[in-house]
Amino acid sequence: MAIPTQGRVLAVDWGELRIGLANSDELQLIATPLDTLVRRRGKRFPMPSFLAHCTQLSPVGLVVGYPLDEEGEEGASGLAARELSELLAHRTQLPVELWDERMSTVEALDSIRHQGGRTRGRREEVDAIAATVVLQGWLEARRQEAR
Repeated sequence: MAIPTQGRVLAVDWGELRIGLANSDELQLIATPLDTLVRRRGKRFPMPSFLAHCTQLSPVGLVVGYPLDEEGEEGASGLAARELSELLAHRTQLPVELWDERMSTVEALDSIRHQGGRTRGRREEVDAIAATVVLQGWLEARRQEAR
């Protein structure tokens, strides 16, 4: 099932401890940071918090950051992200797409520095911005495909 071309899209930047979230506008033009969910090491994905965001925003689809290695292959993190995408699809009944997230955190850090900000002590904000980078990349690629 494909993500519809109209309506909010929610992005998930998966991490062992922090999960960055971003969302798009209804026209799917601009991604904005939303939140960072935190979990303790070894604990499950914070599904109740995630589902609360879904209830509030009513997204039409989900984009999950897919951390591939330098050769573009799926490693342990990529497998975990793929498994998370399957769980989210099952729990939300929404279409889910994986999107290559390589360099999203680097871009998020660069964005903060470019605006004259410091990155130290802002890990949670960085994760939400990284999710925004992932979602904006997906939105732009989708617009290019439509041309």
